[in-house]
Amino acid sequence: MNTRPVLDSSSGPFALSAAFNADSSFFSVALESGFRVFTSRNAEQFTAREVGGGIGCAEMLGKTNYIALVGGGRQPKFPQNKVWHEDSDWVFVDADRYEVQIWNAKTDLVSTSLEFKTPIQRVRISQSHLIVVLLNSVGIYKMKIPVEKVADHETANNPFGLCCLGKDIVAFPGRTPGQVRLYNLNDKNVSIISAHNSPLRALALSAKGDLVATASEQGTLIRLWSFPSCTKITEFRRGVDPATIFSLAFSPSGSMLAVTSDKSTLHIFDLPHQSVAQASEPDPKTHKWGILSKVPLLPRQFSDQYSSATAKLELGDEPVNGPASRSPTFNAGIPGVPGGRPTKGLIGWLDENTVLVIGAGQDARWEKFIIGPDSAGRRVIYREGWKKYLE
Repeated sequence: MNTRPVLDSSSGPFALSAAFNADSSFFSVALESGFRVFTSRNAEQFTAREVGGGIGCAEMLGKTNYIALVGGGRQPKFPQNKVWHEDSDWVFVDADRYEVQIWNAKTDLVSTSLEFKTPIQRVRISQSHLIVVLLNSVGIYKMKIPVEKVADHETANNPFGLCCLGKDIVAFPGRTPGQVRLYNLNDKNVSIISAHNSPLRALALSAKGDLVATASEQGTLIRLWSFPSCTKITEFRRGVDPATIFSLAFSPSGSMLAVTSDKSTLHIFDLPHQSVAQASEPDPKTHKWGILSKVPLLPRQFSDQYSSATAKLELGDEPVNGPASRSPTFNAGIPGVPGGRPTKGLIGWLDENTVLVIGAGQDARWEKFIIGPDSAGRRVIYREGWKKYLE
């Protein structure tokens, strides 16, 4: 495998990954030389730091100066998989330790750090807790100096670092593929949802912590679950053919769910407020297949619930699904980067009617979409603007 065209930094900055803060007011970008922070509303640069090495993952703590950093890329700043380039391939050599650094961007100093013996897939951070996701476990820590471990949970293989940190709840994969585990930060109770038969690919938690959305590697169905009852409310059909779901995100009020995939499409689903039985009944007047949705002998895709609005998005020029690498993190092509490849299709809600989608890579983009009614009163979503934020 030759990944030189993807990681060639000679043509400009290469964004290894991108992440929104808790309320999506800012997004942080990890680079081969440091990290940057941008305001979400207009993608204007807010902070930039050169740290003398690659950062694979940068997670901002709310609107503070603190950022959780994981080394990554070709020359990681902090211990991570060591990589060098030869004419024919990338060569991966295991490091003896892996670190999470909590960086204070105001003082340019490391406030505290944690060491692990296996690669770090992702970090989540809040004022009260730090979550460190490894390939087969999730560590939950109290945010203090030094940090204090609260719990450690085994998981199925989790190369994408799936984990959602809410005010009181942490959601992450369970021990069985397709399973979701929910940990209550207050009483330490654990709940389990058997969400899919195949491994999870995307996971989202509503702002109130009462709804969980899941998608599997199949990428055709998105399922909605109630918490703490852990019962299925409904499921939505993204499409008939398999796809890679990049991101799931609830609107601030929890009335809509946004979904992106490698089909270059942004979907908006209306969430039901009725009972489970009522929610499963399609309305022929608004359903994609009209009266066919009520014919009982047709395949289920004719009666499934589809998105109420869709829009095309730009994934950038570089390929997002290259061949599997030989990385020890199970198909993670770039060390220290969640999923091993540049972030694509990451969703953030600015408000109830404004959706942002950002991506990393050589062609790192920010896109802004507005949701509203058309002249006939039907819900539509249109792109209001876009920007290559590293230029």
